[in-house]
Amino acid sequence: CTVENIIQHQQTFLNQLREITGINDIQVLQQALKDSNGNLELAVTFLTAKNAKVPQQEEATYYQTALPGNDRYISVGSQADTNVIDLTGDDKDDLQRAIALSLEESNRAFRETGITDEEQAISRVLEASIAENKASLKRTHPEVWSDSPNPYDRKRQDSCPVGLKNVGNTCWFSAVIQSLFNLLEFRRLVLNYNPPASAQDLPRNQKEHRNLPFMCELRYLFALLVGSKRKYVDPSRAVEILKDAFKSNDSQQQDVSEFTHKLLDWLEDAFQIKAEEERDGEKPKNPMVELFYGRFLAVGVLEGKKFENTEMFGQYPLQVNGFKDLHECLEAAMIEGEIESLHSENSGKSGQEHWFTELPPVLTFELSRFEFNQALGRPEKIHNKLEFPPILYLDRYMHKNREITRIKRDEIKRLKEYLTVLQQRLERYLSYGSGPKRFPLVDVLQYALEFASSKPVCTSPIDDIDASAPPSGTVTAQTIPSTTEQQGPSSSEIPSTSPVQRSVIHKPFTQSRIPPDLPMHPAPRHITEEELSVLEGCLHRWRTEVENDTRDLQESISRIHRTIELMYSDKSMVQVPYRLHAVLVHEGQANAGHYWAYIYDHHQRRWMKYNDISVTKSTWEELERDSFGGYRNASAYCLMYINDKEQFLIQEEFNKETGQMLLGVDTLPPDLKVYVKEDNKRFEKELEEWDAELAQKVQQEKLLATQTPRMPAPSSAPAGEPEYLEQPSRTDLSKHLKEDSVRAITKALAEQEDRSPETVMQMAIKLEYARLLKLAQDDPPPECDYRLHHAVVYFMQNEAPKKIIERTLLEQFGDHNLSFDERCRNIMKVAQAKLEMIKPDEVNMEEYERWHQEYRNYRETTMYLMVGLELFQKKSYMEALLYLIYAYQNNKELLSRGLYRGHDEELISHYRRECLLKLNEHAAALFESGDDQEVNNGLIIMNELIVPCLPLLLVDETEEKDIAAVEDMRNRWCSYLGQEMEPNLQEKLTDFLPKLLDCSTEIKGFNDPPKLPSYSTHELCERFARIMLSLSRTPADGR
Repeated sequence: CTVENIIQHQQTFLNQLREITGINDIQVLQQALKDSNGNLELAVTFLTAKNAKVPQQEEATYYQTALPGNDRYISVGSQADTNVIDLTGDDKDDLQRAIALSLEESNRAFRETGITDEEQAISRVLEASIAENKASLKRTHPEVWSDSPNPYDRKRQDSCPVGLKNVGNTCWFSAVIQSLFNLLEFRRLVLNYNPPASAQDLPRNQKEHRNLPFMCELRYLFALLVGSKRKYVDPSRAVEILKDAFKSNDSQQQDVSEFTHKLLDWLEDAFQIKAEEERDGEKPKNPMVELFYGRFLAVGVLEGKKFENTEMFGQYPLQVNGFKDLHECLEAAMIEGEIESLHSENSGKSGQEHWFTELPPVLTFELSRFEFNQALGRPEKIHNKLEFPPILYLDRYMHKNREITRIKRDEIKRLKEYLTVLQQRLERYLSYGSGPKRFPLVDVLQYALEFASSKPVCTSPIDDIDASAPPSGTVTAQTIPSTTEQQGPSSSEIPSTSPVQRSVIHKPFTQSRIPPDLPMHPAPRHITEEELSVLEGCLHRWRTEVENDTRDLQESISRIHRTIELMYSDKSMVQVPYRLHAVLVHEGQANAGHYWAYIYDHHQRRWMKYNDISVTKSTWEELERDSFGGYRNASAYCLMYINDKEQFLIQEEFNKETGQMLLGVDTLPPDLKVYVKEDNKRFEKELEEWDAELAQKVQQEKLLATQTPRMPAPSSAPAGEPEYLEQPSRTDLSKHLKEDSVRAITKALAEQEDRSPETVMQMAIKLEYARLLKLAQDDPPPECDYRLHHAVVYFMQNEAPKKIIERTLLEQFGDHNLSFDERCRNIMKVAQAKLEMIKPDEVNMEEYERWHQEYRNYRETTMYLMVGLELFQKKSYMEALLYLIYAYQNNKELLSRGLYRGHDEELISHYRRECLLKLNEHAAALFESGDDQEVNNGLIIMNELIVPCLPLLLVDETEEKDIAAVEDMRNRWCSYLGQEMEPNLQEKLTDFLPKLLDCSTEIKGFNDPPKLPSYSTHELCERFARIMLSLSRTPADGR
């Protein structure tokens, strides 16, 4: 037992070194163990130094990883104590001291605080996350973004899953919690958890002081995720509990796998307290252990001596580097060292196999995507592609199947060795030659055949050129074609003074006949019919033989690949299916990034993407793109599989009396029902207050409208007349529209014999309607937008109801601005009388107001776009950005109602994207300058302009150009990670990068929209036409 303790202690030391340094060579790690005399810090220094020694001789390479019969959770690759005695000698005192020290160190902190050293590490990021959130509230400078004041923007849609708000670098928390919450059995365990009565008044130790309040907050959080009417909820209180449990000053983003590991530990402890209280003389059962922890058997040989251990595991770590799929990772993790030594009694080598004896219902794999770069002295992310299946069959790793698996592994090994030989042979056919350039042998033979079959020539390829060349040494345009037709010299043979270069188009390896319009190949000088016949026969035969050999090799290779793929497909090896439940994704680099989760909805049979507050439908194709790696900086970090035969994991709850499925709040215990209903009442009150506020505004607007005087106005309009949007009358009549009305009245008077005001008015409206209809039906160039000329043109193009158009025209002719002469005043009075005769049920005034408000929004969007483009052309990118963003957002809302209600979305998107890219480059240039003031200015641009705007580019995942632009901006800053820089710059970069990479797709509103200048309709149309014409004269720039 003592020896086993020693072996376990050594192995945990080696595992910790492997995690810290990223070095997997067991010999190097053991040498560091010797050289450092068991000092972890010194061993890390040895391993990360540039002149780290590599042992020259083979030594004992592998040790057991756990104590037999240990019932506590032991993570494969878990960290060890830092003070380790040298165990490489034979001194028994050293062995005893090692055991004593191990027990002392592992128990000291636990006795004092009830918390292990490893548990304290997680507090660093929790405290940093809360501090970041609080700091953001204390900033003095105005933020670009704020939560939407409209509670309807935060209202949950039907039964859409509820998101979690990012409260400051807590996307890792959201990803893990959502993955666990969507395990219905885990959800039930948490929701139905009742704290033990003995611990409610006074917790016995710090663990209870931490775990029990956390469990209460987790219950509340889960209850809100079940029944809240909000689109997303705030997890700050749960995160606060975690933060308050530990005190630390370090600040970095939390690692998902570490957090999941510790979270399950805390939950296990909480359920253990409850289980011990309820046990009835039997060993208490912990539901967390039964749900997430399994066992494997470690069978191995250590220096010729066999050993066998049963160990417990939770999250199973897998190396990614060097493997193409999950099965390859698992095979490597289950077999370590020299496996052949397992069957040899006298071997001095070491090795071991792992066999699962008991799999947990929920099986989690940690994908190790980080390794330590010794040259740079820091961890780096592995972006290699790693595939994983939606259904994973684990039969080949089960202890009960070990004999058949060993046979199949031997067969696969033999097939792979044979495969390697075949691939090497095939490569000789496909890359033939001894020089630096190699070609397929079948093409080489075809080329030789074409050369031999060419018509023989009797002169040197340069004779005619030299003879026909003029004294100046240049070649005339007429000479070259005649020469090349006869001899076909290569371009390198033409004198360098020639202004004409031959363009080689013919592809000899892919076609057998020379196209008639191309120069002939070089040809043999002399060849007889007999020689040509023999040579052609040989080349044809050899080419056929090579083609057959190549085809046979390719078919054999494909056949072997297929055999290997189907090796475990027989019925006996597909009895343990595990379905992929959740994929936790990390985007970014080793020390900064953003997390989100893809979670499978087992009842709707579809994938959902949980990205902080955003919860959207997804597909397996999108999951592959973001999770496999090798595509962008995003890749899977953690995989959660569930036993496909254990339906209780995803089973919905049913009413025991009625048999009906329970949904939403009905699934909650009584105390949580009350909690959720109270929160929903608070949110409903927010909605009511918002509705009341809007109703009050509408009432005030109606009151102002009814109080608008209809008295005749002075004959001359005041100077500086406000433009259409600011005109106080209902139709916002501008001078431009006034002139249109007078023109129509004048024309009606000329055409109409009956000059009564009513008849003239009807004729004028008819003429104005016809004019506007013609404008609406025209297809003008982009710079001439007739919708800006008149609201009716906009209404016609968007198929507004006829009553809306008629009333708009009546208000145009009934406006008091037409009272400047007697004839127009009479028509104005008739129009006003007609307006008063319209009954409420004839025209829906709410609909009428909506159409005119939409038109005002359209003109406002036009002005945002126009001013933004003008500023962009002046290279005032910081000022232009806000206008373009408002233009895009308002325009998108308009286009959602119809194709002709807004402007070209691609145009606005292009200039918004270009504005961000140019600002990003400017900020990066300021950062590179190294000057403190310029560096700070660059980071202000990023933090206050770029970072808050990135969600706008990421919200629509079909906009590939926008997503690519975000990647370019992120990569621009991530590229600095590999460069040497001053410590203060490194610190600022480390602080800034998480903000750049941790971008939620939440769309928020601006605090203050940019102010718009006042334009008349004529000025607006003229300036819009000018800016659009200038765009048409510039390069498209990808538009």
